[in-house]
Amino acid sequence: ESVRDQSDAVAISGDIGESHEVVGYLVEMEEVIQKPIYFVLGNHDFYRGSITKTRLEVAQVAKRSEYLSYLTATGVVELTPKTAIVGHDGWADGQLGDYENSNVVMNDFLLIEDLARWYDDFVLDKDGLSETMFALADEAARHFDRVLGEATDNYPNVIAVTHVPPFREAAWYEGKISDDNHLPHFACKVVGDALRPVMKSHRESKLVVLCGHTHGGGEVQVLDNLQVLTGEAEYGKPKINGTLDVE
Repeated sequence: ESVRDQSDAVAISGDIGESHEVVGYLVEMEEVIQKPIYFVLGNHDFYRGSITKTRLEVAQVAKRSEYLSYLTATGVVELTPKTAIVGHDGWADGQLGDYENSNVVMNDFLLIEDLARWYDDFVLDKDGLSETMFALADEAARHFDRVLGEATDNYPNVIAVTHVPPFREAAWYEGKISDDNHLPHFACKVVGDALRPVMKSHRESKLVVLCGHTHGGGEVQVLDNLQVLTGEAEYGKPKINGTLDVE
């Protein structure tokens, strides 16, 4: 209700609910806000379910909706003649920090069907998990490589929405950059590797990346034309992280 009167549209970078309730929350938000809602899903949205099934259910609801746009299932969406929005759920890829020696056990490994198969009797198959994480992250990277190239060819301003920070320096945790123990699960290097060259080759365009996941907020200027805003979050207390003026 507070969002409805403060903006012309809403962007959500994931962690809306859990798999069995995320569709209901999206429908409720649509009914209350009555304005375009551009969103991706976060790891929490797949808890107690599977990634494939949840994505399919959400995509079907969004396809029938007047206001919901599930960016993972779409291409480039025009906001104004000068600004477009793109997005993908993303995933932590284990490529930053020290994955091999990390002792972090995410709830993902217990509550998401696609990942839980690698955690059995309190033993984690890190090789199998790593392959699954990287495959999910690589899917996001390929999506961004395609849609961001198209967007920057046609719009001077692009907003990209993803859940997992795509650069080490954007993975904020408790007021500072995540340490090597958490980074493998808090950042997505391959998406950053997809974003950076596109923006280097499109200096006339500007990209703002909106992400979350780490629960810590911050902002970083990766390139002159590439800024990342990481939204902070507290369980049970959703809030507006900021408002963007769109040309």
